[in-house]
Amino acid sequence: MKRALWFSLAWLCTLACEDPEPVLPTPEELARLMDPQTCGECHPNHLSEWAGSMHAYASEDPVFLAMNAKGQRETGGALGSFCVQCHAPIALKTGATTDGLNLADVPASLKGVSCYACHAVSAVEGTHNNALVLSDDGVMRGGFADAAENPVHRSSYSNLHDRDHLASADMCGSCHDIVNPLGVHIEQTYKEWKESLFSDPTNRDRSTCNRCHMPGRTDVVANYEGVSLRRHHDHSMPGVDIALTPFPDRERQRQAVQLSLDTTLSARLCVGSDGENTRLLVQMENMGAGHAWPSGAIQDRRAWVEIIGYEGDEERFSTGKVADDQAMTSVKNEDTQMISFGATAYDADGNITHDFWDMVRTESDVMPSPVPHLRGIDTGENHRNYNLSFPGDVDRVEMKVRIRPMGLDILQELVDHEGLDPAVKQAMPTFDLGSTELVWTPEAADQSGCVPPLSR
Repeated sequence: MKRALWFSLAWLCTLACEDPEPVLPTPEELARLMDPQTCGECHPNHLSEWAGSMHAYASEDPVFLAMNAKGQRETGGALGSFCVQCHAPIALKTGATTDGLNLADVPASLKGVSCYACHAVSAVEGTHNNALVLSDDGVMRGGFADAAENPVHRSSYSNLHDRDHLASADMCGSCHDIVNPLGVHIEQTYKEWKESLFSDPTNRDRSTCNRCHMPGRTDVVANYEGVSLRRHHDHSMPGVDIALTPFPDRERQRQAVQLSLDTTLSARLCVGSDGENTRLLVQMENMGAGHAWPSGAIQDRRAWVEIIGYEGDEERFSTGKVADDQAMTSVKNEDTQMISFGATAYDADGNITHDFWDMVRTESDVMPSPVPHLRGIDTGENHRNYNLSFPGDVDRVEMKVRIRPMGLDILQELVDHEGLDPAVKQAMPTFDLGSTELVWTPEAADQSGCVPPLSR
């Protein structure tokens, strides 16, 4: 087999020897292992899924490139490897880049968060900013304890790669928790998971990142002699971001994001009247995310509730009504009743900033991570109640929760000052969460005047 020829005879001999001293791969062999195309020779399905993922897009994302360029310029280069330690870890490790400013010239095999960036991890030495240890020993690690011997690489079971083991969240969390150079926790998805019921080893509902973001199916996991059907873990790994420029499987990735969002929140809408005003009670709970919602770079995300009241076909009131090409923040500044989720960041002078390297504090308002009820009693930690009032009466109220992975106001700043292509801003999607799309009418309401959630 052609893929076997690139390994040295010395390495092949170790497979036949009893307790051999490991033979480390040569630089050339290591370079082959670092190339996702090498992995695709035996794992074409994994490669195809990964190739359309945000992990593969991490070094190509024009928003990341523009933000990194701005940060390097405004800090006089002090930002250094901060961004690429997660967005291009193999390029950084090999010295192909030091600050991400030359990623256009870096070989494709070293870009993004590649197979090697995860499957060569042997230890986690911290909770944020990519504290992963990559062992250049030619061993590819995974969740199978009985991986087939093969001449391409040695294999080893690792609980860091086993989605059924809580330790696997430690590996994901290392890059999905970010502390900026000023010590401010600007992304804390892993911390949120640690505080949730899913991280409790005694909880029967415990779960890990990969159980949600890498669902399994029975399939071919390697095109290699002697490998039987096994659990294949989907490597498209949808979250909330999608590619904003031409990229493989954009539509499939978008559909996967939508499917995930549609089961994240539960919602309930109650409507009443005091004779002069329509009074609304909006109840929401984070039922599906293993972390807070929204999560990640929440100071950049834009999530809000749209509510519109009608009398017949006439619109009588609205809140959170944002056009697809309109910045949510411009509406929020005038809409005093808008329900929104996210964070606001401030610099040392107390000014709002979108530049993470200047952030000294943040104020957030998100749907919290699911936590256990205290002895079966709901303490209110899991849900949020919002009371709104509008003049007049209505006979129909429509509601939905919406999210943009990044605010149009931030993208416009990058268009104006960093040369970002306006088409990137235009490509930013607005997702509606299916489980929160409610229509209240007197006929549909229960005895409490409420429309129950579509799913729970």
